Amino acid sequence: MPIGSRRQKNGRGRSCISPMDAQTKEIRKLTTLIEISQTLSGTPRLKAALQRVLEILARHHGVIRSAVMLLSDQTGDLYIEACSGLTADGQRARYRVGEGITGRVVESGKPVVIPQVSREPMFLNRAGQRKDLHKRELTFICMPIVINRKPVGALGVDLNFRRDLDYEHALKFLGVVASMIAQAIKVNRLVDAEKQSLLDENIHLREELRERYDFSNIIGNSGPMRQVYEQVAQVAGTNTTILIRGESGTGKELIAHAIHYNSPRAKKALIKVSCAALPDSLIESELFGYEKGAFTGAQDRKKGRFEMAGGGTLFLDEVGDLNVSTQVKLLRVLQEREFERLGGTETIKVNVRLIAATNQDLEKAIAGGAFREDLYYRLNVFTIFVPPLRERKPDVMLLADHFLEKYSIEHGKRIKRISTPAIDMLMSYHWPGNVRELENTIERAVLVCDGNVVHGHHLSPTLQTAEASGTVMSISLTEAVEAYEKDLILDALKTTRGNRAKGAKLLNTTERIINYKVKKYGVDCDRFRS
Repeated sequence: MPIGSRRQKNGRGRSCISPMDAQTKEIRKLTTLIEISQTLSGTPRLKAALQRVLEILARHHGVIRSAVMLLSDQTGDLYIEACSGLTADGQRARYRVGEGITGRVVESGKPVVIPQVSREPMFLNRAGQRKDLHKRELTFICMPIVINRKPVGALGVDLNFRRDLDYEHALKFLGVVASMIAQAIKVNRLVDAEKQSLLDENIHLREELRERYDFSNIIGNSGPMRQVYEQVAQVAGTNTTILIRGESGTGKELIAHAIHYNSPRAKKALIKVSCAALPDSLIESELFGYEKGAFTGAQDRKKGRFEMAGGGTLFLDEVGDLNVSTQVKLLRVLQEREFERLGGTETIKVNVRLIAATNQDLEKAIAGGAFREDLYYRLNVFTIFVPPLRERKPDVMLLADHFLEKYSIEHGKRIKRISTPAIDMLMSYHWPGNVRELENTIERAVLVCDGNVVHGHHLSPTLQTAEASGTVMSISLTEAVEAYEKDLILDALKTTRGNRAKGAKLLNTTERIINYKVKKYGVDCDRFRS
């Protein structure tokens, strides 16, 4: 049934509308609007949704040809986003704003009705479909598509010309359709903008992670660490299984991050699993997943960490704590690159790079039967030993300065440096907790420090206890006071670059007393001037 109400003539020659026909047409229009609404909301791709809307108009309302034209963000011209009844050449038509009927509709934001297209000189006919106007007259209606009071396109339809066509009803109906299309376009653009924002954020975060975990940014330039850097550079670009060994707190996870974010798999996920943190009853389901009903409480299927790391890297921390039954399954994954979920029979192929880490003596565990020898050889393809902090003493102050800056910013303090006595304490300590203990020590010092310099008494009691540091000595009170006095003088002279007068002023004493103490304690002022 064509758009618009058909008018019938009564006995007096006047046109009238049959009440039954009018009711039927209104029902048809409402049905069409519902169908269009469902199409626009239920079709994920905008172009496909618009195409179906135009087909609905053709099927139910006698539309011969139709097109939805939108403004291009790049050129500012109007292009055909979706159409019905146009040839391939017609679909490539372009209009400038203000050009032709469609261009003027978009420019003005007002609808236009051309009752007889053949009599309209402004009609450009770029779609090339109206060459037979001498045989069949057409009516063209063009409605603006408006978003936020700004025209962004137009809906144009061709109808067979009829003298009794009710243009007012036709405009109202097509105006509602154009409004629904505008809303769909607005929602689509918001979704696209959100997707782009998330994509940009994802790219930014990945670049941030890449920079953060770039092995060139790992702190330390001692000989043992330079060897670690060389090993990371050698293996990062490959898919080789890696075993990272070292004491707790040495930074094994940081090395794993550096390898992943400098590998071809950097754009995929890095999934981390702490084998020591999960009980034996859960570790298998966490690694390999489970099927619905596999055990009590398994309400739905769950992917394991191996599936989640597909295409990326799986980091197994403390792999030496895995139970023997899980070791068997892990060995199969490393050999065959496949596994089954807990309670399932479907074989799942995986493409995952494995990085394992442990602080245990695996050779001793193999001898004791706690770790499988065949799994050890599968993991031990390329081994990286991370040295303990006591073996990389040149890195202690580099790390301490880094943590001092980090936690000063984090806790809103303006701490500029670490005093000389405190440096001596840091350098003489044997650091059984490695870098993790050093980090915690500096954070505590920042928290308790009430000035802009970290002193020895700000450090944790562990460093100040002789038994803990292995520096037990018996001194008298006089010797202890003299040692503290010497530390204060050394710190003042370091601050003033060996200037005794300024040092005396800093300690609120006289230069004569400072000269006496310097001579008494054998302090070399010249070493502070360089």
